[in-house]
Amino acid sequence: MNERDVLLNELAQGLRPMSEGIEWFDGLNPEEQSEVLLFLRHHCVQARAVVEDAPESIRRAGLRPTHTPAVLISRGRIDEQLGKIAGLTPLDERRKAFTLLIAVLTVADSRRRERFCSGGCGHWWHRLSVAS
Repeated sequence: MNERDVLLNELAQGLRPMSEGIEWFDGLNPEEQSEVLLFLRHHCVQARAVVEDAPESIRRAGLRPTHTPAVLISRGRIDEQLGKIAGLTPLDERRKAFTLLIAVLTVADSRRRERFCSGGCGHWWHRLSVAS
């Protein structure tokens, strides 16, 4: 666990405002942004994101259905589409990808928490609080 991991999980859990996350993301160089997007993709897959998470994730991210990341996530094969989203290179698309991947993680991890962790678990990110 490092500061980045904590920050991203706090964003996904609504413990930090997305505006703070976007400001942080924009301050990264392109290589670091790519690493963050790949990290988020991995964690979305680990949280068991499914194609059915797309509409709610798009809504939470505040994207229009015609935005590139929204179009991609709606095309099925979630693991493959998340990889394409993480690989977007234009800055404005990367911002959209960042907010969408945070939203996917929010939706998928909330479901995982409800189904598998409601009685307690060993996931450190499920023990974050506003005071972290």
